[in-house]
Amino acid sequence: MFRLLSRRHLASAAVAFVVSVTALLLPPRAHALEAPPSDAPRAELRDLLENVTAANARRYRAVDSAGRTMDAAEVVQESPGRYLAVYHTLRPDGRFHAALAVSTDLMNWTFTTDFGAGSSQPTIKSVSDGGYLVAWEQDPSNHVAVHYYPDRASLAQGRATRSFQAPRSLSSCAEGTPNIYSVRLAPDIDHSVIDIGGHYYADCSVDRQMRATLTNFSSWTATRQNSVDNAMLHWGVRGNIGDRDDVVFRGFPYGLFEGQYTSGDFGSWRAFLYDYSTGNADPLRIRTDKGSAAFANPSLTVLDTPDGRRAVMVSLFIPTENSAADEAGQLLYYRTY
Repeated sequence: MFRLLSRRHLASAAVAFVVSVTALLLPPRAHALEAPPSDAPRAELRDLLENVTAANARRYRAVDSAGRTMDAAEVVQESPGRYLAVYHTLRPDGRFHAALAVSTDLMNWTFTTDFGAGSSQPTIKSVSDGGYLVAWEQDPSNHVAVHYYPDRASLAQGRATRSFQAPRSLSSCAEGTPNIYSVRLAPDIDHSVIDIGGHYYADCSVDRQMRATLTNFSSWTATRQNSVDNAMLHWGVRGNIGDRDDVVFRGFPYGLFEGQYTSGDFGSWRAFLYDYSTGNADPLRIRTDKGSAAFANPSLTVLDTPDGRRAVMVSLFIPTENSAADEAGQLLYYRTY
């Protein structure tokens, strides 16, 4: 026995038919809760960074063979079993001096050369032609200075063949604390593109992030990095957002940044792991042997340990404020994975 459908039933059936046909035509959607592919490597990297007590080797209050403090150290691998570090020290002349040291075990460092008065917050990167780039913040008129050393001998003697003093364009007060993201030669340093990070003193009040391009070692352009700042402002950072370093881990790019929760409070410096794939930052809960809580001037690199294992090498400055006994100063550690 057949029954006539009402207009309402007919309308409902028609809508259902259209919805089902449309669903067949549309491409499948990713699951709403599917995690970005960079999440799992970020979690692994975060664990490697946070647990200092599980490090394969660590050194608090690091100094070089000349007794200089290795403040704001950055470590890179020169060759198997040989490493370079650049750092700064406050010298008796009342000024910071950047320096270079070498090591074969990542914990003990032999002083090699002083880059001169007024140089601080140095960074180093090897170049595909066998040379090295070293950049630092130069005073007076705090700005980024970039120097090219064509070979290892020139670097060890501090004899640069190219130097560039970057003009300040985002702040009338200060720009500095550089890191070097990449160097592209086409085919030499005089025909090159160098990607550099840094900070600028926004409104002469707080440090904020910038990114600059040095072209052909003669032309400089810089832009603000508001999205990076926002990732840390999200967590309540209201002081400076300054030093940083970058690394590729498990095929994904990450950054290690410092953020100061309260201006003027050195005990409020913290480290943040930034995910360039998602634009998010995680505050790191770093655990030291005695419980220091403040961390600044972070750097990290992936390298091979002296015994040939892959590791993440980390450098953090522990301010006197909010530090535990015998931990204030430069902390160096690495963890294999």
